[in-house]
Amino acid sequence: MQPSHRANSLWLQSQQFKSSAAYRLLTAQPWAVAFIRAEFTADRSRIALELFHASLDSFLKQARKSDDQIPASYSAQDFAETWVKQGILARPLIDGRFVYEPSAQTLRTLRFLADFSTDDSHLNSSRLNTLLSSLESLAHETDPDPEARIRALESQIALRQAQIDQLRSGDDPAVLSRTTALSATRSVLDLASSLPADFRRMRDGVQDMLHSLREGILDASTAKGVAVGQVLEADRQLRSTAEGETFSGFTEFLNSPEAQQRFRAALAEVLERDFVDDLETPERQILTNLLRELRRQAAEVHASYGKLSESLHAFVQSEDYKQAELLRQAVREAELAISKSTSLKPRSGLAPMELFAPQFVTLAGLGIYDPSEHVAPPPLAQAPEFSEADIVRNPSTPQADMQLLRESITRQLGQSGSGSVRLDDVFESLDAEQRHLNTIRALVEIGRTNGEPLNESDLLSIEFQQLDGSQRTAILPALSFTKEPL
Repeated sequence: MQPSHRANSLWLQSQQFKSSAAYRLLTAQPWAVAFIRAEFTADRSRIALELFHASLDSFLKQARKSDDQIPASYSAQDFAETWVKQGILARPLIDGRFVYEPSAQTLRTLRFLADFSTDDSHLNSSRLNTLLSSLESLAHETDPDPEARIRALESQIALRQAQIDQLRSGDDPAVLSRTTALSATRSVLDLASSLPADFRRMRDGVQDMLHSLREGILDASTAKGVAVGQVLEADRQLRSTAEGETFSGFTEFLNSPEAQQRFRAALAEVLERDFVDDLETPERQILTNLLRELRRQAAEVHASYGKLSESLHAFVQSEDYKQAELLRQAVREAELAISKSTSLKPRSGLAPMELFAPQFVTLAGLGIYDPSEHVAPPPLAQAPEFSEADIVRNPSTPQADMQLLRESITRQLGQSGSGSVRLDDVFESLDAEQRHLNTIRALVEIGRTNGEPLNESDLLSIEFQQLDGSQRTAILPALSFTKEPL
């Protein structure tokens, strides 16, 4: 790239940065930045709306005593609303309650401010070893020469064998010093702190797709296929981003019981070491709840995908869509029949009318309008009045009660002596009003989210009743629940 082109590209990026939430946060008043940094920490990523307003109101009362630049007419709710509009904070609805949480750009900006405000060096032996290991792994996995890869593996085996022999000889193993181990632990926490921003951007991207799909449904001029195609293309582009690859990698991790067991075992051993006592209390809490927090954030992304899937399914199965398809098919058939008709005469592009040769003889033939002959049309009939009793909604299959299903799975696992319970057994244990098609779909989604495998060689036949009273049978690969749902 030529220097001038690169300068233009960087200038365009700078212009875009000036309209971002990160720029607004960096250029905000120091008291606002300090309050947001103090409220949202690594172990407290979201705050209930009422608690956030109360905390901000208490902070403003103290800040106005020393800073007269803070507008007295602005309340805590006004400042919070401004931050939401600027994209600094988000205000999602979680479990029926509104909460405040930093946006993805705000999370990255807070990390930058935390690194900028400390004098600690990020370059330590632990990070150098991680860099070396990653570089060697990259060189090994991209080497197309099998002999070279064999020599590298044999060298690693020889090194490990020498370490085993040294330990068996009775020598005390060399361990990291307390300071080095503490730095390595904080390097792990620093690496994990970048994941929430990626998950947050992934969740926001899925919610944007859901919003665009609903706009396409409401917009009658948008073709149904075009709306669905736009959503699928947006999802493909989102998964190809760095955040999408991070989420895909973590999903593979969740689907691997062996990897999770190794992670838990290593984390438990680290927490038993003496140097952990030198960590600050929030750091120990983050380390203890690391896997649980990552699973929670991944579950929010999966929940957003679940809502998108439900909207797509309801959109394709909607009665309006079916009627539109029938109408388009009828129009195409009519156009085809007209084009093949032999009884129609060919049309001329000219109008069959001679404007220079009028057909009237007298002025009466012009039909001149006389206002005195105008007769007013009769008044329109009174519009009928409707009451609430006249409003009739078309029956539709209810949505699945996810909380009830998770509790039912947990209860069935507790009662099962084998440690597993089949999907059809969970379905049969539900009340009659819960045994419908959406419940079957939700049970499959819960099982796949938890990493339960599908046994395609064994098929389940589940009978359920539709709204019209007819009995249907769903046939799907066998799925058993072996662990409690997220």
